[in-house]
Amino acid sequence: MSEKKVILSGVKPTGEPTLGNYLGALKNWVELQDDYDCYYCIADLHAITVPQEPKDLRRRSLEILAQYIASGIEPEKNILFFQSHVSAHAELSWVLSCISYMGQLGRMTQYKEKSQKSEENLNAGLFTYPVLMAADILLYQADLVPVGEDQKQHLELARDLAIRFNNRYSETFKVPDIYMSKVGSRIMGLQDPSSKMSKSGNDENDYILLIEDNDTTVRKIKRAVTDSVGVVKYSDEQPGIKNLITIYSKLSGDSLSEIESKYEGQGYGKFKTDLAEVVVEGLRPVREKFMDLMNNKDYLEKIYTEGAKQAEYVANKTLRKVYKKVGFIPR
Repeated sequence: MSEKKVILSGVKPTGEPTLGNYLGALKNWVELQDDYDCYYCIADLHAITVPQEPKDLRRRSLEILAQYIASGIEPEKNILFFQSHVSAHAELSWVLSCISYMGQLGRMTQYKEKSQKSEENLNAGLFTYPVLMAADILLYQADLVPVGEDQKQHLELARDLAIRFNNRYSETFKVPDIYMSKVGSRIMGLQDPSSKMSKSGNDENDYILLIEDNDTTVRKIKRAVTDSVGVVKYSDEQPGIKNLITIYSKLSGDSLSEIESKYEGQGYGKFKTDLAEVVVEGLRPVREKFMDLMNNKDYLEKIYTEGAKQAEYVANKTLRKVYKKVGFIPR
């Protein structure tokens, strides 16, 4: 094994990645692949805490994998796999559940929020899925985990469980840290620039999907909220324009000041027209590569089969150590 630090990231195949996900995470992850050992897991086990249509779950899982690769995450440099293909995730989750305290899980903010929204679907998986998330991380002895604000509490649980297990049974797991990505990559909604761009809202004009047709992308940018000031300026007083300038800068490589100078004395119309072109051209290689991949399912199968083999080798090594320490007779 290499001496590089290990990064693990998992994504549920329950939605479709947006431009915000691409600029805020995927594009940054591409830069990690030469410096870290990266594991990217399509977290399909996590997805079923909410009822899923099986054929849609299969389709979305494959599409997420294709979008990762299309975004520049190279299968030769990273381990890409489906969580359900490595049984050690579920096995370690059970062991960790047995050292997890009900009170600690009950205090998880996401559980409290979801339990209020989904009383008719208040299943045990919603309560214990942070333990499965801890298993995902600890199986690969991850040094770093890129998580958003909403998942920090779950990473703290993973750290607590690693420390608790190590104290009880001797040193076994690395205690993971948060991977802090570059500042300035937070992309906000096009209709509500006070909130992060997300597909979870009701307004489809608020987000740009990584994979959608170009005309739809252009239309959404032209409808993006601005203000009455009429000046293209990167300013907290103009959150809508500030967000659009961030997107322009991230995709074009132009600095914020260069963009301000370029549109000095011009209205928002010209800026939005140019921005739409920048976004369409910036995403064109990703969208074209995605279509190629989805038309080559055999290649995708080869990638996720090989990824699962590599992930399984590392995961089972950890699991054997855990099973021995808790007192199970070796297989």
